[in-house]
Amino acid sequence: MGSSKTDFPPIRACIFDVDGLLIDSEDAYTAVTNTILRENNRPDLPWKIKAQLQGRPGPEAGRIFHEWAKLPISYEKFVARNTELQAEAFRHCKPLPGVEDLLRKLQNARPKVHMALATSSIGKNFEIKTGSMKEMFSVFAEDQIVTGDDDRVPKGRGKPLPDIYLVALQTINEHIRRTSPEESEVQPEECIVFEDSVPGVEAGRRAGMRVVWCPNPGLLNEYQGREKEVLAGKTGEHKEEEIERHGTSTIKGSPGHVGEIDDGWAEMLQTLEEFRYERYKIEV
Repeated sequence: MGSSKTDFPPIRACIFDVDGLLIDSEDAYTAVTNTILRENNRPDLPWKIKAQLQGRPGPEAGRIFHEWAKLPISYEKFVARNTELQAEAFRHCKPLPGVEDLLRKLQNARPKVHMALATSSIGKNFEIKTGSMKEMFSVFAEDQIVTGDDDRVPKGRGKPLPDIYLVALQTINEHIRRTSPEESEVQPEECIVFEDSVPGVEAGRRAGMRVVWCPNPGLLNEYQGREKEVLAGKTGEHKEEEIERHGTSTIKGSPGHVGEIDDGWAEMLQTLEEFRYERYKIEV
């Protein structure tokens, strides 16, 4: 995985993040957070901090946020207010540009391209956010939707660790074994991870998968000049002390290694409208 590579096999599976990648829910998170910060006379959330929160599981993101925010209210009060505002804001989420077309084309691709979701969002929030987009999300089988509170993901092993993406691949391969045993199982290098966050890109690279990074312009501005590091998974989002805190994983293929600069395993797109199927040998 470390060396530059151009002879990739055709892509047989696509695994998607959700927030800020398929739907505009990252904007909702920011609006809610800024409302609470302003109510407590604190400055708005800067991209420098938001970049660290994106893609991470709730507890880890919460720890980073509260160390920065130093809110004058109790944690319980914060959680109650946050939950109340999010429940309303999440109901208004919409698909991001190019998403519906991409999912439809992948669903109809021949040979078949398998699809799964891997989101750090807890199941309840995922349901609220996607409630008005049931048809769009129907391309994902229920057992191939992996959320942040999914029992199949070891506790404390969220992004930037690769476990959630490896679990998503396991769900795809379980489906293949169940429905078409004559088909070979999908290998990590036959998968694309679609991500908007920096920890998410690192998780995909550690899983040994190819990655399409589609960042928010605000995030891209924060990583200006470091885009190649992000694509290699080499920004150091995962610290060694986190391994000690989270323990080792029981998932096959984890924890995995990041890539190298310009190794051909990842690319950046401004929006998913730019996705090039032929680059990945996908026929639509």
